[in-house]
Amino acid sequence: MASAVEAKLAELGLTLPDVVPPLASYQPAVQSGVYVYTSGQLPMVDGKLSVTGKVGAEVTPDEAKELAKTCALNALAAVKSVAGDLDRIKRVVKVVGFVASAADFTGQPAVINGASELLGAVLGDRGVHARSAVGVAVLPLDAPVEVEVQVELTGA
Repeated sequence: MASAVEAKLAELGLTLPDVVPPLASYQPAVQSGVYVYTSGQLPMVDGKLSVTGKVGAEVTPDEAKELAKTCALNALAAVKSVAGDLDRIKRVVKVVGFVASAADFTGQPAVINGASELLGAVLGDRGVHARSAVGVAVLPLDAPVEVEVQVELTGA
């Protein structure tokens, strides 16, 4: 039986993906007490990046915003892998988004809105969070966007 969160994803036309396997020596997510911390999630779909490059050069801001949404979906999959059930999310505490940016690109917050808006659409008030949106020179595999999420779980 699907969780209410997964039912909401389905209502939005989205499916929770499989957890993206680690690209190096780390875990996709770890739990410490009532918190789950995800590793940075790339916009991987079926094991590969559909787009590479810098936002503001090879990648448009609108494309990057969609990629940030994919990163957030991958983060939810990572959370589920340790929490067992997405309905245990009490709230999203923090989102950190990294945007591989062309030298003159300053729209990082609008790009990371893709992740924030997805979390809000899926989790409602529980998806409202603190956030950082950071421009960087390059990301792993030349990904345009990377997102990490911290969530608080209910005790049960």
